[in-house]
Amino acid sequence: MRGVVGNPRDHSEEGMYGRIKLFSGTANPTLAREISDYLDVPLGGRDIITFPNDNILTRLHESARGQDVFLIQPTCRPVNDNIMELLIMIDTLRRDSAGRITAVVPYYAYGRTDKKDQPRVPITARLVADMITVAGADRVLTLDLHAGQIQGFFTIPVDELTARYIIRDYLLQKDLQDMILVAPDVGASKMVRNMAQELDAPLAIIEKRRIGMDTQVLSVIGDVDGKNAIIYDDEIDTATTLIDAVRVLKEGGAQDIYACATHPVFSDPAIERIKDSPIKEVVVTNTIPVPPEKMLPNITPLSVGPLIGEVIRRIHLGLSVGELFNE
Repeated sequence: MRGVVGNPRDHSEEGMYGRIKLFSGTANPTLAREISDYLDVPLGGRDIITFPNDNILTRLHESARGQDVFLIQPTCRPVNDNIMELLIMIDTLRRDSAGRITAVVPYYAYGRTDKKDQPRVPITARLVADMITVAGADRVLTLDLHAGQIQGFFTIPVDELTARYIIRDYLLQKDLQDMILVAPDVGASKMVRNMAQELDAPLAIIEKRRIGMDTQVLSVIGDVDGKNAIIYDDEIDTATTLIDAVRVLKEGGAQDIYACATHPVFSDPAIERIKDSPIKEVVVTNTIPVPPEKMLPNITPLSVGPLIGEVIRRIHLGLSVGELFNE
């Protein structure tokens, strides 16, 4: 993507909140190491202990007093355990008098519960935002929220990044012919339209209707006959929507079908559905770790480590994050 390349630079520069201090939870250690390597800043030592009664204790090996701390912890599966781990680590850092605490949450759980669309239901995305704020975070860094309004649930600054450019550049390298970008529903059409413009490709939209807790795919809006279709979404969960879209696209005469998403949630039975489908390739990022048993040959993970690392550097030095996407 624009400007995010591992150019050598001094990442030990001191900002107004002291030097960069990195810590991570247990949710995605590989991504945390990639960010650490990009910044050339070691991960701080910590103990995370789960007692027999499922209570969690965190303990730092070194002081974070007066430092600019970035805590890396996506809230992926096991979701509730990882959320509690994030909150407890934020509280630990706050009580150690960290200068500033930025919660780096590459995947934000409960993002789908972003509004009260039925009687007597919660807005859990807002609840999680409140908990992160009350725990003591001063800032949040995340990627591709399920709904843009979640930023407004926070009373602290939120930097929402996008993996769109990383996925776009990968698709450009493939040099696919006769591409058409496909939005899996009307709600995703704006996001997918931006990708379509950057790839100079037409846009199609899957029309579906929500019936209670279920959805029914009706048709595809747009001409996909003879085209290589690229379905683009923020996440792949159980892959129900994805597989329904694939079926409709095939019925419309699409040739090869690719699926792209930032977050590989892959709840059961997603992998079985993808394995039995005609999808040629599934392109995701490593905001969520994919266990080896779910890594199919046609799943391609792209790293967001350099992107997050560069944004951390810019936040630390007080530089514009938006300029990174406009270079």
